[in-house]
Amino acid sequence: MSGEQGDKAAARKTAFAVRKAAFAAGQGQAAELLADVLAGNRGAVLSGYMPMRTEIDPLPAMAAHQGAVGVPVIMGPAQALRFREWSPGCAMVAGAFGALIPADGVWLEPEVLIVPLLAFDARGYRLGYGGGFYDRTLEGLRARGPVLAIGFAFAAQEVAEVPIDATDQRLDMIVTEQGVRRFA
Repeated sequence: MSGEQGDKAAARKTAFAVRKAAFAAGQGQAAELLADVLAGNRGAVLSGYMPMRTEIDPLPAMAAHQGAVGVPVIMGPAQALRFREWSPGCAMVAGAFGALIPADGVWLEPEVLIVPLLAFDARGYRLGYGGGFYDRTLEGLRARGPVLAIGFAFAAQEVAEVPIDATDQRLDMIVTEQGVRRFA
């Protein structure tokens, strides 16, 4: 494993442990803060995610969104994500890596994305799970027009510096239980 990949692997291991402890403490007002941010994007096509393990839960904010909402579908290794329309109570099936996805529905192209993560830094970079799915997706969406990428995490997930490489995409903002931060 190269130095850069080794740095990310070590950072992921630590970040999983930190997130697990933060999850046990509860998410406080995070979902309400996220819903407030999304209210400023009423009518925009939103992508959220179905929380797994110790991920912070965006579902209340997704359900409150005034506009179409999708969730990511992994199409295959090294491919960008696609987004299938979701609504509370829709039929779900297990997708890649065990994430729930809608059993059917139309494909959407999001204008606003709620992005899960393991860690983030003050520069707006995030540490993901290592598949590069969100980086590929954000790069493609941003090439077609403006897209708002919102990291959603526990404040404890902030680190001094996320190890990055040339393909990593920055977030536009982060929402935690302690507030909202925008990145230049």
